[in-house]
Amino acid sequence: MIPWLDIHSPFPDVSEALTSDAPGLLAAGADLSPQRLLMAYRRGIFPWFSEGQPILWWSTDPRMVLMTERFRISDSLKKTLRRIERSMADGGRWQVRFDSAFEDVMRACAAPRRDGPGTWISDDIVAGYTGLHRLGYAHSAELWLDGELVGGAYGVSIGRMFYGESMFARVTDGSKVALAHLVRFLRAHGVAMIDCQQETGHLASLGASPIPRAQFLAHLRNTIELPQITKWEPIAAPAPDS
Repeated sequence: MIPWLDIHSPFPDVSEALTSDAPGLLAAGADLSPQRLLMAYRRGIFPWFSEGQPILWWSTDPRMVLMTERFRISDSLKKTLRRIERSMADGGRWQVRFDSAFEDVMRACAAPRRDGPGTWISDDIVAGYTGLHRLGYAHSAELWLDGELVGGAYGVSIGRMFYGESMFARVTDGSKVALAHLVRFLRAHGVAMIDCQQETGHLASLGASPIPRAQFLAHLRNTIELPQITKWEPIAAPAPDS
């Protein structure tokens, strides 16, 4: 059994998360207000649930993370990044922006995929995270082609910690280009870790790896109270090497 939260309930300690059946499941209920989401992320907790389920809160162990210095860029992605960099420098067809279409990025991440249904990102999730965005805690990295949004990623930023949420692509490598620019920006601002929450082969291919939850929480304690990043703009520089 897991505890049911009302809107005033505190989260249980993450050590109480399930270790079998649904490993990492901590609690259910409460709401998706920006205040609740901030409370969760500060404690290493995130929401994840499917349509028809209550709000479910998780703290997985181990935790999948991407150290920004270990972000892996394939040779083909390097070529794409260089081509887009040249276009941007010449005022061409490509642009990388931050935070110019946050909700559009979320909606694109929620849309049905070619290889399956849409994600778990519901209207309530969109409302909660756009609220965080208005408060300066959620951000998007966006790839544009001829004025059309063709790739992006979004997540939550607290202090010098970034929590990645989802990505989408409408052109080849569109999400990876957005992520590469986001990683470049975060590295420049002293962000060493991106929380990826759960282990997947795709994330591993980008350089992410699992670490013990205790190590993840220790990193949080050292970073979430650092000064908030206030100016989010892509850094115009050669693409970082792997």
